Amino acid sequence: MIWIAGLGVMTGVLALLWLYRLKREVRRTTRQLQQWNEGATAKKLDVIVQDPDMEALAEQINRQIDRTRQANAEKTRTENELKQAISHISHDIRTPMTSILGYVQLIESEGLSEAQKREYTAVVRKSALRLKALLEDFFELSVIESPDYALSMEKVTLGELVLESLAGHYEAFNQRHIEPIIRLPDEEICVIADASAVKRVIENLVTNAIRYSAGDVSIGLERPDGSTSARLTIHNSAPRLRQEDLVHLFDRFYKADQQRTERGTGLGLSIAKSLMRKMNGILTAELRDGVLFMHCEWKTAEQESAG
Repeated sequence: MIWIAGLGVMTGVLALLWLYRLKREVRRTTRQLQQWNEGATAKKLDVIVQDPDMEALAEQINRQIDRTRQANAEKTRTENELKQAISHISHDIRTPMTSILGYVQLIESEGLSEAQKREYTAVVRKSALRLKALLEDFFELSVIESPDYALSMEKVTLGELVLESLAGHYEAFNQRHIEPIIRLPDEEICVIADASAVKRVIENLVTNAIRYSAGDVSIGLERPDGSTSARLTIHNSAPRLRQEDLVHLFDRFYKADQQRTERGTGLGLSIAKSLMRKMNGILTAELRDGVLFMHCEWKTAEQESAG
């Protein structure tokens, strides 16, 4: 009987010791979390007491710490992108505006011949059109990236959309003396996408290829053997492009030649990337031997239906 009583006392003492250690560990964990919240440390929580419940609690808190870090990093990245976008758009707006105001003053000055007025008016018109294109692209990108922007997803035939998009670039190809190489399969390739968005993507990629190509432009559509995806590839020679440019190629306002020329707004590829993302498609860039390859991929309509 005495043995049983002694065992009970010992068990009670051990339970009290365990409770004391557990409470001490809770206080220690609380201090760690307080230090992290106050920014005094970046270290995640650790547990000394081998208790499954405490270990599970610390694990969940550490997971939340990881999420908070990721959210803060994303917030910082977004803020930096916004600052950069504001800087770029301010520059791109200021340049044509300065040109417009300068030439308007010249036109208003006395002693100009009619030929000079026509010349200066043409410059003003060109700058105004560039400014209009910039603002339209910036507005379009902001609308596309809005969570409320919806697409009309339906079954579309890619080959037809490719030809329709290329038809609108006939004059641009002629002006650059480029004969596009077009490769379309005999079979009909259909995907679930927004027809107008697909055309916009193709138009932006082709415009980019024409604008910066130093040679031929090739457009190819295929469904690789054994693949459930349709792939549209547009490639052009790009001798000035570097591998390190590919990381930023789809960034807003990015221009690989680092020159703020009047040839583009720097938003076309960003718009194409955003539209592809909205359509659950993939747009990637690849540089091989001085040739830039733009790959657009969609799941075929058959695969989408099966999924």
